[in-house]
Amino acid sequence: MSVVRWGLIGCGDISRKRVAPALRELADCELVAVSRGRASLAEDFAREFGARRWYADWTELLGDPEIDAVYIATPVDLHAEQAIAAAEAGKHVLCEKPMAMTASECDRMIAVCEERGVRLGIAYYRHFYPIIERMKALIESGEIGIPILAQVEAFEMFDRGPGEDRYWLLEKARSGGGPMMDFGCHRIEALINLLGPIRETQATEAQVRFAREVEDTAAATFRFASGALATLVVTHAAWESRDTLRIFGSEGSLHVPSLNGGELMVRRRDGDRTEYHPPHANIHLPSIADFVAAIAEGRAPMVDGHLGREVARIEDAIYGR
Repeated sequence: MSVVRWGLIGCGDISRKRVAPALRELADCELVAVSRGRASLAEDFAREFGARRWYADWTELLGDPEIDAVYIATPVDLHAEQAIAAAEAGKHVLCEKPMAMTASECDRMIAVCEERGVRLGIAYYRHFYPIIERMKALIESGEIGIPILAQVEAFEMFDRGPGEDRYWLLEKARSGGGPMMDFGCHRIEALINLLGPIRETQATEAQVRFAREVEDTAAATFRFASGALATLVVTHAAWESRDTLRIFGSEGSLHVPSLNGGELMVRRRDGDRTEYHPPHANIHLPSIADFVAAIAEGRAPMVDGHLGREVARIEDAIYGR
């Protein structure tokens, strides 16, 4: 198909800021319909972004014969149900992260999509960051020698009360966990991309500052099949924001002070150098573009259900599920 006709399930913050603008910008995409529980808000969103139809009930959107693919941008507890229903309706599925509440839910999503012959992708958009691609190339070239240790810090102050926007992220039955589930999953995917399969996981989670259903702070240690180790620390409770990634090798190291910023310092015995590899202005767009190309080329997306499932497996180990 020359143009992929999309249905968007969920019209929240991410959809408005990134997903719908990307679908509008990409020449081989068309946003046909959207769904949101409140029909008036669905209509407003549709008119804002040029969709022809809107639905209060997402199951009605799946019955729309003009839709080829759906983007699922709803709370995590709905991902498996909606993805499976979409696949059964013959729609390709690009799903927000994390893929599902558990690895077993991911297994069901993968099985139905494969049975129905539709593509399944997960929106781990950092996979497409030029800085991640550059770091991977430097590691594979041997420039920093053998990777020994990676350190990742992701700190984002976040607290909400009942009824406030995005409060569902603090409801365990809807989100599956706190910051380790929400944005820790992005860093787990990046570490797998850079360092390969994770063989062992140990973790600690805590409610250091906020009394809530999910952790506000967590730390995990990973051992990779290569033997390398990594630490990942996330929090909703610290004043200082951080988004760092460092990889130390036997012959050098890579330092990223802000993953979303694109600055990379390479340190070696023969000196340091700084490179710049910023992400696309719309960080979701490359992920969507690859998914559309996967449909056209009859291949799996670069971030497919199996990779999404591997991240979910690690999250299961972190939370003891």
